[in-house]
Amino acid sequence: MKEYAAFDAMGLAELVRTGEVSSKELLDEAVSRANTAQGDLNCFSALYPDLAEAQLADLPKEGPFAGVPFITKDLGVMIKGAPLTNGSVSWKGHVAAQDSTLTERFRKAGLVMFGQTTSPEFGLTTTTESTLYGQTRNPWDVTRTSGGSSGGASAAVAAGVVPLAQASDGGGSIRIPAACTGLFGMKPSRGRTPMGPFQTEGWNGMSTVHAVSRTVRDNAALLDATHGRETGSRYVAPAPEGSFLEAVSRDPVPLKIALWRTAPNGTELSPEAVEGMEKTGRLLESLGHNVVEAAPRLDGEALGKAALFTISANIAAMIDARSAMLGRPVRQDELEPITYSMANLGRTVPMVELAKANNLFNAAAITFEHFLDEQGIDLILTPTIARPPEKLGVLALTADPDAMGAAVASFAPLCPLFNQMGAPAMSVPLHWTGPTETAPQGLPIGMMFGGKCGSEGLLFSLAGQLERADPWIDRVPPVWVG
Repeated sequence: MKEYAAFDAMGLAELVRTGEVSSKELLDEAVSRANTAQGDLNCFSALYPDLAEAQLADLPKEGPFAGVPFITKDLGVMIKGAPLTNGSVSWKGHVAAQDSTLTERFRKAGLVMFGQTTSPEFGLTTTTESTLYGQTRNPWDVTRTSGGSSGGASAAVAAGVVPLAQASDGGGSIRIPAACTGLFGMKPSRGRTPMGPFQTEGWNGMSTVHAVSRTVRDNAALLDATHGRETGSRYVAPAPEGSFLEAVSRDPVPLKIALWRTAPNGTELSPEAVEGMEKTGRLLESLGHNVVEAAPRLDGEALGKAALFTISANIAAMIDARSAMLGRPVRQDELEPITYSMANLGRTVPMVELAKANNLFNAAAITFEHFLDEQGIDLILTPTIARPPEKLGVLALTADPDAMGAAVASFAPLCPLFNQMGAPAMSVPLHWTGPTETAPQGLPIGMMFGGKCGSEGLLFSLAGQLERADPWIDRVPPVWVG
């Protein structure tokens, strides 16, 4: 199928519905492209076309993505009979005994799951590198990261394997990979998408699940198919007004958008990121929006410390749970060095610090919404990443801890705030740097927009308008299997 990559997921589903192509033909094409991309990018942790072929016999004909090949991330999302290692040697050999709630919704939508993309250990960093699977490379520049922790997903979609892939985001892990690879990525509000069946939230509510995609409409249609309360959920995002897909085709009324130049932790933007932000601001103004420079007062250092304590405690609990499954303690040599240190920190954090962290996240959400209301602001704009995609090795969990910590904190400094507040944010591929020696077509730097909890409809509406005004679908990287 030479024309395979010319279609997004909704376009492929239409081909299946009209009988122009079969779901088996699409699956064979995707698997072939996955094998090619794996050699160049190392973006898959597992391929299981046999499980996908078994699914073809029972495809729901009415699903919006019926017959479309799909991939999930090696972190938390279970597919019965498929491996799930969470990017960790300590989980090597584990096979899921049942589907996740999200997987059940994917199946109902008609998606055909044939493979799993790489993740760093437990999704703990902003690159996708692990002892278990090695380095995942960026199709725009194979010496650089494709982002993390959903970097396998972003590399595979950007290279043309599939047009849409599952991803997750506990501190930027949908948006950062999208920004690094020239894709669209939406982090939903807390409580929008399911995390079950065994738990209904991750990292005390900071983590959410959704997708990276080449088109905005695929992303929106997938959220239409997967959002909604799950059994036992204590938090549910505000109900949307109409479908997210409908919002994509509807231009928003003129918006007031706050441009943030400096992150709460004091990180300043690189010249390339500033150029992209200012270019995006001009595009917004040409579309009738009002762009102003404004930002709320937030304590970035305190928020960063609170996030570290929260994540470390959750990682310690996850390792203890894995030890119980194995019937023995997880060994130090089965964990990345920085993961091991974080788990030790998590076991020593006083309980009062976790309460303080949660209180601080609540206060940040209140401050943010007061800022928007008092100044009549609809959304914020800032570059998703503060500098071009980092070289491989710098952000890895095996790097020098101090240098790695500083690099992570300054790479995408505003992304974690929206996880802490439980608010939605998206990365839109609106800027590329000039060419470099290893990136002859330049490097992507996504632009991030964020809003109040429950504002995904507004974000999708703006994203659709931006996609029509400055389309990116025809920009493909040097490593392109389409």
